[in-house]
Amino acid sequence: MKLIEDKIRACGEVLPGDVLKVDCFLNHQIDVPLLQEAGKEFFRRFSDSGVNKILTVEASGIAVACLAAEHFRCEVLFAKKTVGSNAGGDSRYRAACRSYTKGKVYELSVSSRYLTPNDRVLILDDFLAEGNALNALLSLCEQAGASVVGCGVIIEKAYQSGGALIRSRGIRVESLARIASMSEDGALTFCE
Repeated sequence: MKLIEDKIRACGEVLPGDVLKVDCFLNHQIDVPLLQEAGKEFFRRFSDSGVNKILTVEASGIAVACLAAEHFRCEVLFAKKTVGSNAGGDSRYRAACRSYTKGKVYELSVSSRYLTPNDRVLILDDFLAEGNALNALLSLCEQAGASVVGCGVIIEKAYQSGGALIRSRGIRVESLARIASMSEDGALTFCE
């Protein structure tokens, strides 16, 4: 999606450790009009899939998921990284997830009340690099018996293994911007 690519070119920063910093519009400060367009695009790509729930992970995926959910007219469920005391005795589905940028393993969880075999789930997230978050979210859906219609991401680092890994499982993956290469001197190229 050219809008996303242009925004990355304009204000994305390539940092050491193969990190693309886009916190000025995606995962710290939110460019709402841009993400509204991203939500429309995800709807265009998945509108015929019978989506009745969007699943994401806190925190960066929530804005993307909410703006897309307006078009699908469905609920958003986000996997929590920590469970508060107000969770009570809810039974939960759980999956380990390693954060690429934080180098930390989280246990993602969702209440079994909110993810069921009746759900047709679209998984949305901000980034796809090694596929850790998407794999964990897929695991939560498998545990619940929910059907996954596909995964959508704003930015995919196509030169890393995550996209190929998820696609090799037979899962449809739609990325709005696919980065072919990135170097610490700030050079970025996008997939055709």
